[in-house]
Amino acid sequence: MAHSLTQSSRGVLASVASSVAFAGVYFVTPMLAPASAEAVWGIRILLTIPMIALALITVRQWHLAADVLARVRMRPVLGLGILACGLLVSAQLWVFSWAPMHGRGLQVALGYFLLPLVLVVVGKFLYGDRLVWWQWLAAGIAAIGVAFELIRVGGVSWETLLVALGYPVYFVLRRALGTAHLGGMFWEFIAVAVIAGTFVIREIVIGEATAANPALWWAAPLFALWTGVALMLYLTASRLLTLSLFGLLSYLEPALLVVASLLNGERIGAGEWLTYGTIWTAVGVILIGGVVTLLRERRRPGPATRS
Repeated sequence: MAHSLTQSSRGVLASVASSVAFAGVYFVTPMLAPASAEAVWGIRILLTIPMIALALITVRQWHLAADVLARVRMRPVLGLGILACGLLVSAQLWVFSWAPMHGRGLQVALGYFLLPLVLVVVGKFLYGDRLVWWQWLAAGIAAIGVAFELIRVGGVSWETLLVALGYPVYFVLRRALGTAHLGGMFWEFIAVAVIAGTFVIREIVIGEATAANPALWWAAPLFALWTGVALMLYLTASRLLTLSLFGLLSYLEPALLVVASLLNGERIGAGEWLTYGTIWTAVGVILIGGVVTLLRERRRPGPATRS
């Protein structure tokens, strides 16, 4: 029991540290100007690859990457699927850099609030997951907010849709390919490494970005290392925590992304409060329902104590 509590505590700390680190990345990204979001994305991709490899070796799971490579050799068309996954996750990493640089951080944060709710619906209709009443309630409340936004401005921002709908497509595709693990992510990043390297060379190595901001020579690699550490903390938390607790703690990140966006000078418009309010209410329903369910499961006697 003591070991279990220690593992859970470490998982909580890793999850919170990951959310804080990603929010910090969001906040400092505009300071990398005049480097473009494409160059920042490229640096993240190139420096995260060795970190993923190191993580696989450290936890003795390099066989996951080796197995994917063996499958690609046997069935080359699988490589196209991995490339598609690489492009999908690259779009997410790119918008994560682009949004705070262009004053659209709140829209991306809203996408991260909506994402778990979209995943609940996808799980229900695609995989037949069973939903309890409070999950349906949360999805309904979120739908009201989306409907209001559609009526107010004629649509939801593309940044919000990219996060809220793009990630589910990525997750579903990885699951269908059988590469939904760190070994699969390693090859996804490898698949787009040439594109990433092109942006980095064009803007950072031989371009004018470093001439305008010489600090990029050390700030950009430090930034990429920071994001890599955040990713490793996130993966560590996913390994140490139960899925329920891990899912609940994941809501901390978009909340901190909102704070980072506000600190960067963005503001929630008067007409947007109803949309944000309904989404946050839906998140609150998910959090309360998840906490109650988690507490009930912990109070339930285990098999060894039943008579």
